[in-house]
Parts: sequence; C-alpha cells; structure tokens
Amino acid sequence: MRNPVLALELAYWQQSILRTVGILAAVLLPAGTFVYLFLFKMVSFMQSRLGPMEAGPFGSLQLLAEVGKWIQKEDLVPERADRGLFKIAPYLVVTTVLLVYLVVPFGPDLTFVSGAMTGGIFYAVAVASISTLGVIVAGWASANKYSLMGGLRAGGQLVAYELPMILAVVGVIIQAGTMDMRGIVAAQAGGSIFGVDVIGNPYVLTQFVGFLIFMISVQAELAQTPFDMPVAESELVTGYMTEYTGMRFLLFFIGEFASAGAFAAVGATLFLGGWAVPAAWTDLDNNLFNLLGPIILLAKMCLLGGLIFFIRFTFPRLREDQLQKFAWVVLIPLSLANILATTILKVAF
Repeated sequence: MRNPVLALELAYWQQSILRTVGILAAVLLPAGTFVYLFLFKMVSFMQSRLGPMEAGPFGSLQLLAEVGKWIQKEDLVPERADRGLFKIAPYLVVTTVLLVYLVVPFGPDLTFVSGAMTGGIFYAVAVASISTLGVIVAGWASANKYSLMGGLRAGGQLVAYELPMILAVVGVIIQAGTMDMRGIVAAQAGGSIFGVDVIGNPYVLTQFVGFLIFMISVQAELAQTPFDMPVAESELVTGYMTEYTGMRFLLFFIGEFASAGAFAAVGATLFLGGWAVPAAWTDLDNNLFNLLGPIILLAKMCLLGGLIFFIRFTFPRLREDQLQKFAWVVLIPLSLANILATTILKVAF
C-alpha cells in the first residue's frame, strides 16, 4: 500500500514571502550567533574576563540590547555629504549578503532558488564583490578625509584579495567538475580518498592549499585583523564608517558579521561538504536531512567563523604595503600553482 502524501500548493507570492523570510533567517541567525559566541564570549575567554553577563542568561540577550540602543540613536548626515549615496551605502552592503545566500544549499531540497544553478559558485563570488562598491560609496559620500582614505584602502584591498579567492575556488571547481554548489556538496559526500570512502572526500584535505588561500582572502575581504587597515581606529577612526550613526551604523555592524557568516557558509560548502555527511554513513536523499542539513551547515560555519575571529583577536595589523605585497607576491602565485597541480592530478587520476 502506498503511503499517502499531503501536498500543499503555494502561490508564487507566497513562495516569495517564504523565501524572503528564510533568507533573512539565514542571514541574521549566523550573524547573531557569531556576535555572541565570538565577539562577546570567545574574545572574553581569550582575555581572561567574562564578557557581557547582565542582559539575559549569561549575556545571551546582550545583542538585542545593543540593537535597541543603536535604533534609538539619532541618525546624522554630515552637512557636505552626498545625502543620497550616504544613505544607500549600508543597504548596499547588507543586500550583498542576502544575495550570496540565494545559491547556498542547506539540504537535499533546501535552496532559495528553484531549479538548477549550474553557475552557483560563480554567482556567489561575483555578488560578494558588490559590497566593495558600498564601502567605496560610503567613504566618498561622507565628505570626510578619513572616510575617503578608508574607502580607498578598502577598495584596493578587496580587489587585491578577490583574485586569490577566485583562483582558490577554481581548484575546487576543477576537482568537483561542476560550478553547481549542490554538485560540489555531492562530490565531497560521495567521494573517496585512495578508495576509502569512510569520510567521503572533503576538499579541505585534497585542496588544503586552496582552503588556506580562501580563508586568508576571506579575512581580508571582511577587513578583519591583520587586514583591517581600511578601518584602523588608531589612524582612520573606523575609516569609511566614521560619519555613520544610529540605524545605518548598525547596518554596517550587522553587515560585517553577516558577511562573515556568508563567507563561512560558502567555505563550508566548498571545503567541508556543506550540509551533508559522508554518503557511506547514511542515505543523504532522506528527507531527514532537510531538517538536519541546516544544523550541520551552521555547525561547520561556526567552525570556520571561530577560525576567522580567533585570527582577528590574535595577530597584529599589517602595513598597507605588506598587505598588498602579500596578496600579489605570495597568494596569487601560490593559487596559480594550486590550479596547475589540481589540473595535472585530475587528468592523471
């Protein structure tokens, strides 16, 4: 006897609303998790202190208190600023994060874009670069020399480190044989290393050089220490964000941690198998993974997020010339060598 199936047909506008709510949850949940775990607690542990403890159990509601505080603050616009561009810049940065999540798979059937996305990783990397425009616009529109210097530094830095990031992704594409992020997840879950499929084939092992280059580039893309010259407090007074207050400063703050979550989601998908576990363990087509997949992916995102913020709170800041030299002289040649080695091994084996 066949099992009855209850199907609910939704209108297009209803599907659009559900996708919008899902994307907002995918953006805000990792961002809030990263703020509490790493900014509030991990750095406090590293500095032998407790961190926020008053708002909620163990300070768990401190983020909501911070959001409430910034929403109440006055929204100021400098007299000589370009008001239109000044106001739109933080929304441009946050919107970029929303667009990245469109192609990230959260389970066997959990994607925000229906149908095949054969160029998913190409789209994700391309869209992630749009945030550079938001940063440059914020720096220029503020009519502040420190903001302008921060915006120009950010533009030069993001362009320099996007190249090795893209080249690191190319190695994964060659090995997986697809740019569809769902195909990359399947290749890792169903793969094997030297004929052993117990752990599948997570590309963090076979593409370890690419993984290191990708994570270093992510650190620079997020302007996190040691690549935080665009917002260096001792020189530029937070750089392109100097003139922002109230809700718009809050959007930049949310955008910073939401971007860290988005890059962690892409990195977990490319190098840690995304939402899946090795296919040798269980049947991945099971609908159970539509529930477990997002939890598994979030755990992997937290692993990469912890690495990002551990480096942020550990290493000293690089000078601008050191920062640029490291990208052009070290990372780009190394990523090209990784592509060459991957291509040779792909053809040979």
